[in-house]
Amino acid sequence: MTIGQSMLPEFDQEMQSTRKVLERCPDENWNWKPHAKSGTLGWLAGHVATMVEWLPVTIKTEELDYAPLGGPSWQPPKTDNRQQVLAEFDKNVAAARAALASVSDAEMMKNWRLLAGGQEIFSMPRIAAIRGMVLNHHIHHRAQLTVYFRLLGIAVPGLYGPSADEQQPNAAGAN
Repeated sequence: MTIGQSMLPEFDQEMQSTRKVLERCPDENWNWKPHAKSGTLGWLAGHVATMVEWLPVTIKTEELDYAPLGGPSWQPPKTDNRQQVLAEFDKNVAAARAALASVSDAEMMKNWRLLAGGQEIFSMPRIAAIRGMVLNHHIHHRAQLTVYFRLLGIAVPGLYGPSADEQQPNAAGAN
């Protein structure tokens, strides 16, 4: 079993949890944000859905300059509602899963670089970039969405067991 193949059960579980969160993003609150410095719920949902595509990009390239000098900056697909977010997410998950399933250990250990305007942000083995820049970063933003839900009064789905919204009150009625 390769490193990528060994990551598939965790990847599948995290993507299943992310889909549960994205399914609850309400179209009527798409432009809501909790603070002037925060992104909108729709922007954040789109970011969570599209950043999964960074996994196959990391596997298939040696580097990414997301703001190249003299060229256009990387722009994620724009999503305007939950249906578009889910379609983009499902497409990206399928591509990411296929990339993980087929990548060799030698490729996972090769260095990968992230650049901005030609300046190196970091250089590390692909496995570390996938764990940090893609998966951990993805989970971080998914968690932000659940905070948005709490602020909007939307039931938070359980991700690692039942959430407070999914638990049954105990016999005394407290929880």
